[in-house]
Amino acid sequence: MQEKEQIIRTEYSEIMQKSYIDYAMSVIITRALPDVRDGLKPVQRRTLYDMHELGIRYDRPYRKCARIVGDTMGKYHPHGDSSIYEALVVMAQEFKKGLPLVDGHGNFGSIEGDGAAAMRYTEARLQKITQEAYLADLDKNVVDFVPNFDETEQEPSVLPVKVPNLLINGAEGIAVGMATSIPPHNFSEVIDGVKAYMKNPDITTEELMGYIKGPDFPTGGIVVNQSDLKSIYETGAGKIKIRGKVETEQGKGGRQRLVITEIPYTMVGANIGKFLMDVYHLVETRKTSDIVDISNQSSKEGIRIVLDLKKGADPENLCNMLYKKTRLEDTFGVNMLAVAGGRPETMGLVPIIRHHVDFQYELATRKYQTLLAKELEKKEVQEGLIKACDVIDLIIEILRGSKNIRDAKDCLMHGNTEKIKFRYKGSEADAKQLCFTERQATAILEMRLYKLIGLEIEALLKEHNTTLSNIAKYEEILGSRSAMAKTIIKELDRFQKEYGTPRKTAIENAAEAVYEEKKIEEMPVVLLMDRFGYVKSIDVPTYERNKEAADGENKFVIHCMNTDKLCIFTDKGQLHTVKAIDLPHGKFRDKGTPLDNISNYNSNEEAMLCVSSLGNLLGKKLLFASSSGMLKQVKGEEFDVSKRTVAATKLNGGETLLLVQPLAGTEEESIVMQTEKNMFLRFPASDVPEKKKSAIGVRGMKIDGKDSLLAVFLLGAAEHTIKVKEKEIALHRLRLANRDGKGVKK
Repeated sequence: MQEKEQIIRTEYSEIMQKSYIDYAMSVIITRALPDVRDGLKPVQRRTLYDMHELGIRYDRPYRKCARIVGDTMGKYHPHGDSSIYEALVVMAQEFKKGLPLVDGHGNFGSIEGDGAAAMRYTEARLQKITQEAYLADLDKNVVDFVPNFDETEQEPSVLPVKVPNLLINGAEGIAVGMATSIPPHNFSEVIDGVKAYMKNPDITTEELMGYIKGPDFPTGGIVVNQSDLKSIYETGAGKIKIRGKVETEQGKGGRQRLVITEIPYTMVGANIGKFLMDVYHLVETRKTSDIVDISNQSSKEGIRIVLDLKKGADPENLCNMLYKKTRLEDTFGVNMLAVAGGRPETMGLVPIIRHHVDFQYELATRKYQTLLAKELEKKEVQEGLIKACDVIDLIIEILRGSKNIRDAKDCLMHGNTEKIKFRYKGSEADAKQLCFTERQATAILEMRLYKLIGLEIEALLKEHNTTLSNIAKYEEILGSRSAMAKTIIKELDRFQKEYGTPRKTAIENAAEAVYEEKKIEEMPVVLLMDRFGYVKSIDVPTYERNKEAADGENKFVIHCMNTDKLCIFTDKGQLHTVKAIDLPHGKFRDKGTPLDNISNYNSNEEAMLCVSSLGNLLGKKLLFASSSGMLKQVKGEEFDVSKRTVAATKLNGGETLLLVQPLAGTEEESIVMQTEKNMFLRFPASDVPEKKKSAIGVRGMKIDGKDSLLAVFLLGAAEHTIKVKEKEIALHRLRLANRDGKGVKK
């Protein structure tokens, strides 16, 4: 009989909350954050373990990365090949990792942001340190193995890493609601810190920093806020200021040059190109005129960015300008977040090392327990074989008198002689005294006759002595924490001696970079914009000499100061501003720069209604007229803004601006509104009230529902004539009426 359907009613918000928390924790624990014990994210751990399983050791040939990625994805990490390959590439990049774990062969990207070649072209294998300090002892039951995603394979829950990888290589990861950012540190210093903690578990952060001075970035550079490091290492969070290393060299002709030989860690990748563009922009916008050339001469040997200076330039002031205005001085945000005990936790320097050391004791305990158990098994077997050699004639007699192995084994273990036929009468009594263990009896039965040779027996006795020595050593290590600590420290010393490297990053308390900007010499200029949207500035004498050509060839000619701004009002209700100093300044016949390139204005999407300098708007009012017939006056001061683009007015959906024009403020000034059906209404400009730029305005004309506004004109003292159906209409002669009227038909 079919069971009756049961419907469980629950609150939707509760289900969503629980599901989201489950998802967030899944991302945090199984994807984004490293484990404090081995310092690896799951994708890194699985990739290294898969390479170990495939036998891609440091002393064996390279294998295709596509093979590694495919095998890892199929067995352990079903989250896409790109994430696995990216993790593999990063572990091979010397400029990102303090201690690369993978030996890459082929194009694995560059410090300047070039990506690695596709995985079908590149090859990889494990580094020697990875094999020795990250993957050794996996066969000694030192870590727990868990089922993989489809329970067809077993994978380690954590790798038996013998060095504090979380500090040595650092970590970066974005989870749900949290992120980790741990800087890399010097291998030798971290090992010294671990040894110091093992000798004194009550060590303070300050004392530990006597060994671990601070971060050691693979790109070198200078940490300039040494005094903040203590707080960062205590709390696990803070900001590290890093600068590139700049040297001064003597160039040709008495000129000097600045040479950047080390860059901040945060500049690795595309930010090197951005830095070059920032320097170029400083020159282009005339923030400095001391740099005459910039070239990137970086190679495999290292970073070398050369800035050639003009004669008499101040290198120190220029260097401070680079620190202030570019990413040559940058901030590395530290948040030492990792998974500890199955949950995310922000930890300082001492807790991270404490977790690591506790993990080392756990690894060592499990390792030597496994080794001791194996040695005890060997001891048992060896003792049985030695004892068997003494009574070998009796054993041979038992074997010859047995019908099967079971009877012989029973006799060897329990002295049961009922089913054994003996040749000699005294042998049965001796056989009844036998009491070998099952393991010993099995070894005796499997023993080959050549083992009875005298030299073989001597070798067995020697091996037995070695086994007894190993058992004593393992029992001593397991029985004393200090003995275990000595063993761990001895191994750390070996790693330190073989893989330790000098520190690359300098650490100091540097003074704040002080850059004195040269004040812009205020001078009058003329801004020119042609009909194609190319803009430039020229000085007044140049304009006066070419006045006729300048006025005839350009759509806008604006007189202003070089400290002023160019204001562009568009039909979309936007105001775009450009500093006059940012415009290319030069000769009259220079082409200029497209306005689209130096502002947020897009000529394909917006039409210019008014172009003016800010100085010409201050103290005046602007008339705004929208396509729905709404009018207002706005003070020019409202458009003195710091942002490059702001909303100049408020528009309703689908509405556009028809007119933006400064008012002269005279009594005879009037406004004419024209509709599609040629209805005209003229009224004084003073009838339009003053409003804020965020206001919609007031209605200027009553428009029939089947009609729409075509144009708005602002008239001054001069005459203004337009053509309507081949008929000329003088707008200034239209009868003056009141605002918000219907107008007259023309």
